Amino acid sequence: GALRAVLARVREGEPGEGREPFELPRFWDALGQTFQVASQEATKLSLAFSRPPAPSAEDCQKLSEDVQNAILAVATVYYWLPKGQGTTLRKMVRDATTEVVEGMIQLTDTILSAPVESLSQEQLISTGGVWEACEQVSNLPRDNQAAVASALAACLGVVKDAVEEMEHALVEGQDPYGDIMEDEELGFRGNRDTYWSEADRQLLSSCMGLMKASKACLKKVLGAVKAHGKADSPEQIAQLDDLADIANEISPSVDELALSMYPPVNPLAVRLNAAKLASVLKKVLEIAKTSHVCPPSEDSWVQFLNGAVDHNMNKIKNFTQGQL
Repeated sequence: GALRAVLARVREGEPGEGREPFELPRFWDALGQTFQVASQEATKLSLAFSRPPAPSAEDCQKLSEDVQNAILAVATVYYWLPKGQGTTLRKMVRDATTEVVEGMIQLTDTILSAPVESLSQEQLISTGGVWEACEQVSNLPRDNQAAVASALAACLGVVKDAVEEMEHALVEGQDPYGDIMEDEELGFRGNRDTYWSEADRQLLSSCMGLMKASKACLKKVLGAVKAHGKADSPEQIAQLDDLADIANEISPSVDELALSMYPPVNPLAVRLNAAKLASVLKKVLEIAKTSHVCPPSEDSWVQFLNGAVDHNMNKIKNFTQGQL
């Protein structure tokens, strides 16, 4: 019950502002130590219940207090991290903290539900889960610039996959539903509900252009954040967060466009989803251009990608004009 209360607070709670001057290196040292202690307490708890006899009431009391204190320490240190250090960084630290608390709850549940006869497979897995969650602290980005670069790289990976999948489906003459529909089951499928017409393919090639522009856009912004991004001032930190927030909208917009591209194609739905994606991309480019990650040396690709988005969107409008 105590662990669940901590979990709720970590998920919803606000950071403590206005402590003595915040020092990032001190925070990371403290967080690393609390994660390590939590890992050790999980081991002790698991070992105590790995074979009969079960620990005495007194030992149980001590074990549970130690586990609670370890988890409270993890949550307390997480609260030291002020919002001013960046919301992207805070979210990643919060997710890692949440995983440790959830892991400990899972382990406790497993022990409570299994008789103490021998170490169960579930208990081994749960213990390993806590260890894994605690080890994550060493892989966390150390400041908001690294956190935003990591978030952009994750978005880029998802968009790359979506582009490849769509390219694969669009290969000339391929049946986009070939892998999920068998002719024998459905009888003859010569209807256009499962195939692209020539007009569809023309429209979709411009949609692919827009999807590829999304990939290029994320790649370039990621490169700019790595090369020029800084997390030294509140303004720089906020600009990085703005970039991460808007870039997060790219992948769902790409997915929506891709889904509407499967037959039967409704050209107006495609146009609407393409317009949504184009507007997100224009916003990303605008926010990047006016931020510290884009010095004048980065101007040319911003202009180029703006042009690519407009070019593909205009073609999509022309193809669908008759439908309006």
